[in-house]
Amino acid sequence: MSDEKNANNGNTDDIEIDSIVSGDEEASGVENNDEGSALKAELAKAKNDYLYLRADFDNFRKSTIKERAELMKYGSERIFLELLEVLDNFERALQTELTPETINVYKEGVELTRNELKKSIEKFGVHQIECESGTPFDPNVHEAISSEESDAVPPGHITRVFKTAYKLHDRIIRPAQVVVAKEPKNS
Repeated sequence: MSDEKNANNGNTDDIEIDSIVSGDEEASGVENNDEGSALKAELAKAKNDYLYLRADFDNFRKSTIKERAELMKYGSERIFLELLEVLDNFERALQTELTPETINVYKEGVELTRNELKKSIEKFGVHQIECESGTPFDPNVHEAISSEESDAVPPGHITRVFKTAYKLHDRIIRPAQVVVAKEPKNS
């Protein structure tokens, strides 16, 4: 064994592992047998630990996939609960009998319901972008659906707004649909 030790520059671990793996048993069989049993036990433990870790990871992966699927399916629940409150108000408004005496109260109720809807969507990060007649046209926020001659506002400015712009946090989710002024033709 001392010759093998010198040949491997003092590294006896390689020799012992090689002899265990290859099945060679040297004269000191009892010592190698104990070390071999210990290594086999360590190997079995490492293999067992690996299998448990692999099973845990597989369970984690499956539960993550399930959670994502449920989030996709039920993630908008809070939004809809808020919107159902607004829908209830519209239902009550439709049950109201309109008479000349109740028309003003009805109009106030519709305005209150609109304000409630705006507050509900603002809770989730949706905000209205102010856009009014006379402001300069911005293609990042506005969508020109038409143009018209106008003396009331300068060319390139908005004359009418058909749909209001909205953003979700910092992203525009709907541009405003507007009519843009152009220079009047000289007649």
